[in-house]
Amino acid sequence: MEMTFYSGFVIPFIVGTSVLFAVILYKYVRWMARLPRRDKLLVWRRMFSVATLKGLWECFTECLLHRRIWRVNPLLGYMHTAFALGWFLLIVVGWVETVAYLGWRFVPLQGHIFFDYFTQGMDHGPRWGIDFELIMDILLLYVLSGLALAVFKRFRSRSLGMKRTTRLTLGDRTAMGALWFVFPMRLLAESFPSQLPLWWGYSIALGVFFVAMPFSRYMHIFTEIPLIFLRRWGIRSEAGREKSFDHFQLEACSRCGVCIDPCQLQRDAGFWNVQSAYFIRDRRYNNLTRYVADNCLLCGRCQRSCPVGLELDTLRLGSRWTLSGAPSNGRFNYARGVDLSSGAAGSGDRRVGYFAGCMTLLSPRILRAMERIFDAAGEPVWWADRDGGVCCGRPLKLSGDLDAARDMMRMNTELFRNHCITMLVTSCPICLRVFREDYRLDTGVDGPKIEVLHHSEYFARLIAEGRLTLKEVGSQLFTYHDPCELGRGCGIYDAPREIIAAVGSLVEPTETRSKALCCGSSLANTAINDIAQVRMAQTVGRDFEATGAATLVTACPLCKKALARGTSLPVQDLAEIIEHHLA
Repeated sequence: MEMTFYSGFVIPFIVGTSVLFAVILYKYVRWMARLPRRDKLLVWRRMFSVATLKGLWECFTECLLHRRIWRVNPLLGYMHTAFALGWFLLIVVGWVETVAYLGWRFVPLQGHIFFDYFTQGMDHGPRWGIDFELIMDILLLYVLSGLALAVFKRFRSRSLGMKRTTRLTLGDRTAMGALWFVFPMRLLAESFPSQLPLWWGYSIALGVFFVAMPFSRYMHIFTEIPLIFLRRWGIRSEAGREKSFDHFQLEACSRCGVCIDPCQLQRDAGFWNVQSAYFIRDRRYNNLTRYVADNCLLCGRCQRSCPVGLELDTLRLGSRWTLSGAPSNGRFNYARGVDLSSGAAGSGDRRVGYFAGCMTLLSPRILRAMERIFDAAGEPVWWADRDGGVCCGRPLKLSGDLDAARDMMRMNTELFRNHCITMLVTSCPICLRVFREDYRLDTGVDGPKIEVLHHSEYFARLIAEGRLTLKEVGSQLFTYHDPCELGRGCGIYDAPREIIAAVGSLVEPTETRSKALCCGSSLANTAINDIAQVRMAQTVGRDFEATGAATLVTACPLCKKALARGTSLPVQDLAEIIEHHLA
């Protein structure tokens, strides 16, 4: 039977698909061409590897099943899966249906999409023992159930577990409005296949959606897939500069809003326009302001929640670097009064250096506790910054002044190498993170390896070696606050808890470990005022007071100072707890 697959109503659909694929091809080619040479080499080396197979599996579990969203919010997970998996199955089953009824002949794209119109008069009874019409109806109802949830979420987001949904751009509104018509129009058109106006409506809705998609949040449908593979092949964004790979991350964001509720700036401080969803949106459309870029705690709570796994903190740091007008000119001289000369090698195989950090230097009780602990363990220590103005460089990095930060890091590295230390201990998680991520001390690339430990890890090691003995005093009840840089930043959760458990009982707050709340005084946020910081500390403090603990313990000098302003509980650093319980 000769059959034509063309009618005037398919023109909006054909125009829409043509624009969509032309824009996508242009973007992909442009972004890939601008990748640094080393990134391109990584792509070629790892394209035909196990990483690609893992990428395929991740595309299935995340782009179709949306597994991460299910873990955060089952209702949102169902909504996204109904759209993604339902629409995908409609396309696949529609293609199989075409083959079943028309054989292995060439059928243009519109023939598959508008199959019921072009096959009017044909017997649509079961083929191959399959009732395609029933299956397609079930799949269409599945998609429509997701659509109903999406419409409901737009007006009653709290019912789906979200305090707010993201604000939409013009492109978002156009695409969303068209999408809301696509599936109802398809249902009507396939229910009354002889009614040409219904097919026109279906085709126009598809055409408008496809034209608007590349300029809306729905671009994530096509961008998340290459992003998954590029990440699997080892491509990453860099805090020190913006690069073309960033575009894959920016346009893979669906602005689902999952990152909004974990943000304490909106929950406790009343800032509603600076969350990662809005930062990504503004940067994508070149509307980013310094206020939005700077107004973030960089605590990692939103990044942990992001179902796409975007490097939100890194992207924001890169934007700060760009907006600061970097690179800076001239060498940053901070080392006045610091002895850069070589030190003695010390006795034995281990020479320990202690880097207190700026905030610890402002916390005399922590310094005193560390000194007593070193003495109790019989550890000869070189104090890196007790007598001089040394900073780790992370505050500069967080502000976007990366060139000055790198200059500071080079001088600190020279200082550490010259004093022949093999282990560097710090009480500050902020310092710890930059030492581990940026200094490369433990790689041996620039000299002998230097192991970097937080004081909680160092204490645990001393106890395990039998060099430090603690005594339990009564049945003290402690609660513990996970500092952002120590927990989500460096993955250190167990060592502090093991130490606390050795001297008393530990009771956890409602949000702990990777979900722990930020103290509110992060050095990363240069935009909020002191009142907002105290308000966040008070909210966090109430969470700890509800545990019934007698003492709040943290492992960060900045967190200690911040939390002390927000709670009536006594707040102590882990080092102070150790000092009080030395045998």
